[in-house]
Amino acid sequence: MRWLNDYVKADMPIKEFVADMTMSGSKVETYHKMSDPINNVVVAKVLKLERHPDSEKLWICQLDAGREEPVQIVTAAQNLFEGAIVPACMHNSTIADGTKITKGKLRGVASNGMMCSYAELGLTKDDFDYPVADDGILILNNDPDVDSFRMGMDICEALQTDDTIVEFEITNNRPDCLSVLGLAQEASATFDIPMNYTEPSFKGVDGDITKEISVSVENTKLCSRYMAALVKNVKIGPSPKWMARRLRASGVRPINNLVDITNFVMLEYGHPMHAFDLRYVEDNRIVVRNAKEGETLKLLDEMAEPVKLTPEMLIIADGKKPIAIAGVMGGEHSGIMEDTTTVVFEAACFDGVSVRRTARKIGERTEASSRFEKGLNPVNAEKALKRALQLIEMLGCGEVVNTIIDENHSEYVPERLKHDYKWVNEHLGSDISENEQIEILKKLGFGYENGEIIVPPTRIDMHRACDVAEEVARIYGYNRIPSTIPKLSSQGKRTPEQIFEDKVISLALALGFYEVMTYSFISPKDYELLRMDEKSRKSVVLRRPLGEDTSVMRTSALTSMMEVVRRNWSNRNLEGRFFEIAREYFPTGENQLPVERDVLCYALYGNGEDFFTAKGVAEEVMAKLGLKNVVYTAEKNNPTFHPGRCAKVTVNGELIGYVGQLHPEAAANFGVNAEVYCATLSMEVMFNNADGDVKYTALPKFPSTYRDLSLVCNEDVPSGDIVAVIEKTAKHLEAVRLFDMYKGEQVPAGMKSLSYKLILRKKDATLTDDEADAVVAKVLKALENIGVTLR
Repeated sequence: MRWLNDYVKADMPIKEFVADMTMSGSKVETYHKMSDPINNVVVAKVLKLERHPDSEKLWICQLDAGREEPVQIVTAAQNLFEGAIVPACMHNSTIADGTKITKGKLRGVASNGMMCSYAELGLTKDDFDYPVADDGILILNNDPDVDSFRMGMDICEALQTDDTIVEFEITNNRPDCLSVLGLAQEASATFDIPMNYTEPSFKGVDGDITKEISVSVENTKLCSRYMAALVKNVKIGPSPKWMARRLRASGVRPINNLVDITNFVMLEYGHPMHAFDLRYVEDNRIVVRNAKEGETLKLLDEMAEPVKLTPEMLIIADGKKPIAIAGVMGGEHSGIMEDTTTVVFEAACFDGVSVRRTARKIGERTEASSRFEKGLNPVNAEKALKRALQLIEMLGCGEVVNTIIDENHSEYVPERLKHDYKWVNEHLGSDISENEQIEILKKLGFGYENGEIIVPPTRIDMHRACDVAEEVARIYGYNRIPSTIPKLSSQGKRTPEQIFEDKVISLALALGFYEVMTYSFISPKDYELLRMDEKSRKSVVLRRPLGEDTSVMRTSALTSMMEVVRRNWSNRNLEGRFFEIAREYFPTGENQLPVERDVLCYALYGNGEDFFTAKGVAEEVMAKLGLKNVVYTAEKNNPTFHPGRCAKVTVNGELIGYVGQLHPEAAANFGVNAEVYCATLSMEVMFNNADGDVKYTALPKFPSTYRDLSLVCNEDVPSGDIVAVIEKTAKHLEAVRLFDMYKGEQVPAGMKSLSYKLILRKKDATLTDDEADAVVAKVLKALENIGVTLR
């Protein structure tokens, strides 16, 4: 909050700040004071030191702690002296690790508190820009602000560690808010407080950077802008306290002034930077290029092994070797050393997708890569670089050469959006005047000219009129917009395909099936278990599967259905009926989307289940869906099914699918010791041929008559062929049903007897016996043409 207040004086209560920022679109996750749980620790001055009468190592100290009388504390620290300014814990105080400090006695002498080391205040040596003792009490006499310290002053206030930390949840479309300036802009608009911001600038010293180093960008698609600046006579040292405190408050460990400046600018402007020691840039050349096969790079991360670079990775190289991975991390020798004297500052804009892929591949997701991968604008690179050079001069840690190398290939043009304030109001259901909308947009940093909104370069999320409406709404206040009923031109409803699918599900449930849901990705070994042919095993392969068992997209829903059957059988469920509207995937070519097909897949096993019940389920479904001209043909060449108990199902000559007994070997492969009957039926084909119109038929006025025919034919003649002839030939036929099949002594070898009941009825009169006999005679004559005779 101290940092934010440099740009926006948000001096309201913290609860009000976080509540209003959340309501305006910058969601606050949590907040806390940096000094928690430190309490009742004050600045004190040592007035007098004397040895403890009963110990050679203990000192009795009299301290001025801003009280009416000196406070006596006994300590074993050996680095104290009279006049030392120290942090002192008073009676009933708390230090950083939560330890409570109370008064007591040490070897009989009263001690009314404790003096602290920097560690007991939750700090490290990097938090100070002057030497502090590793052992002993923290001595504050060398602090640059010591003259402003008052005895009894809260130590966190004195050391500027009483800051409040606010943590935001930043969405991927707002990388501008991954910066102090971005959040300051949001706070400025939310609370209507003007921004205190001026463009960064630096003076520099005369010089020509191109005489010291050259820059070339070979891949301008992945690097739209690369800027470099030179700093000579660098003085490496600790950062000033204000900078170190702000970095630590942001979760970044202070290292030294040069490194801290790059981190400071990244947090302030949201644009990552890097600094190279010129000594390690061979040939004084910087080349932005793709890595070459076989190149490696040891990163700044001390624990990491050298990274193997691949040609799709963008790197920063010198004249001979890689020195950094663009947008991710610098190499081992690209950092700042204690003896560094000349530094090259880099501010660039790299392609977000390339950075994300590279960071993921090498397993190094950094603060820099997390910003680049969301998309940064090349315009901000210049501002970030100038801010870094400004800080160099402000801290006096080097001489900035006043010329800059700028390889700019971005061709950036500010986006302009037409502003229609009436449309915004219609879209929001609000009544916000045009001038008020324009003022809101200007508070957020947008320009306005001739009815057009000029989008600032940091706002990569602004492209459409609805984006403008969102900006207006969140700053105006959602709670101020009245609730209205949406005006819809049409209401949403289920598509015909969805209605059809619901009907199929209802039919399956009515037939006693349980609906299951399975994964679409399977193991390629399942194809072998199912005895599928090689052509049917060609699948879409997942690039990053969870494992081999889920590495391909199924081409047959039966693979997943048999996993359900196996699980139930292994749990001693000796009968079951299961179905799923499942999706199958068929590859079409490399880097192309597969063809997807929905099927009704069902399986049944157990007592009383056979081929005819499985086929009967299909027939019932087809009949209820209104499919006409459905034909079941014996299928002997499908290796997944039993060769004598499988039917190919077609409608008007178009294949619907297959129904039959799963091949016994396939069932055994899945560990099921039972006959399993199953089917896969195309939802698309059934939908295209379904007749949803229900037609009323009056009850018959005239009686029916029937004739039973016992026929003899070769064993290989399908009953369906016989039925087809009967249906085509028999006049006044209402229904034909097979009611018996016989093989035995009365039937010649290689032959079988099939018995059918023919139900006949005339619509306009009673059918006479002579007419019925004539129908039968005509049927028998037609059957003789396919080798079927009356028994």
